[in-house]
Amino acid sequence: MSDHTADGLRALVAAFLDTHDPNGDRLGFLRARFDAGLAWVQHPPGRGGLGAPPQLQAVVDDAFAAAGAPDNQPRRNSIGLGMAAPTLLRHASDAQCRRWLRPLWTGEEVWCQLFSEPDAGSDLASLRTRAVPDGDDWVIDGQKVWTSLAHEARWAILLARTDPAAPKHHGITYFVCDMTAPGVQVRPLRQATGEAEFNEVFLTGVRVPDAHRIGAVGQGWQIARTTLMNERVAIGGRPLPREGGMVGVLARLWRERPELRTAGLHDEVLRAWVGAEAARLAALRLRQLIAAGEPGPEGSAVKLSFAELSQRISGLEVELRGSEGLRHDDWTMRRPTEPDLLGRTATYRYLRARGNSIEGGTSEILRSIIAERVLGLPTEPRVDR
Repeated sequence: MSDHTADGLRALVAAFLDTHDPNGDRLGFLRARFDAGLAWVQHPPGRGGLGAPPQLQAVVDDAFAAAGAPDNQPRRNSIGLGMAAPTLLRHASDAQCRRWLRPLWTGEEVWCQLFSEPDAGSDLASLRTRAVPDGDDWVIDGQKVWTSLAHEARWAILLARTDPAAPKHHGITYFVCDMTAPGVQVRPLRQATGEAEFNEVFLTGVRVPDAHRIGAVGQGWQIARTTLMNERVAIGGRPLPREGGMVGVLARLWRERPELRTAGLHDEVLRAWVGAEAARLAALRLRQLIAAGEPGPEGSAVKLSFAELSQRISGLEVELRGSEGLRHDDWTMRRPTEPDLLGRTATYRYLRARGNSIEGGTSEILRSIIAERVLGLPTEPRVDR
């Protein structure tokens, strides 16, 4: 039986490194790490873990980093690791977990999320994509939009309506869709930044095996809530050092370019710094609280504050730079896997931050969730028009 202490896990990592060269075959190393239970240590054996306390994950990660071991490039597969994996671990069958979890964790297979539709974004439960049973398969037709990583992904978590007569939060089923299947078409969506970070996806007669259905037929909305709660933590609750992210860019600019300062901006920059530090500590505390369980509605508050701070900080940077801040570096059409918020210009950061209050749940929807599920306020009355 494993010694589930910090020293015990350090000893396991050391023993693993004795027999696996971190400078050798990268993919083979990562596969072996998963099989040894040193990927997600809190999860059960066979699913990348050891059943250890979740707070020991940092101990394992630090030990591998100190040895110069390769990581699984988490930002390249953010949807898979941050949204699909927690959902599969909670709701998928043993066979499904065996098939998907290891190549997901190693980064061999990138994942995307086919949830939002042109007329079902904030009101996701009104989605119209249909899944019709046909023998051992489901035939899926519909359109999805704002899909990050669709141009890179092998697999997608997918919501489709299987009972059109049921109320809108019912009759929805959760699937895993092969993005290389016939009938899947991915088209880029160019943004104000000039890039096409997102995509629209058209599904025409796409056959999905029933073996790729997650949970029971009609249970999709309940399962999707696991995905959505993890999504908000993944977007707004990333661990950062002090002055990490965009507030670090603003703080360095303030210190290094005194000629740009004005008395009126001093208080604004200070408030932004304090807000970013408070949000960072709140996100850290939230991750500690949810490490052993499913995220709660508090993740909505973290994501809401992240969106508002990103927009305020990027606006302050543009204002501080003056005319210099209005120059955009490059409008070349690209299809990146993630936004480059720190490596580009102030204008890029300003334009890209506009999307933070839409993606992962609009700020208006998140405020309603916080009001009802955190503060216990009455549900907003429905107005029929």
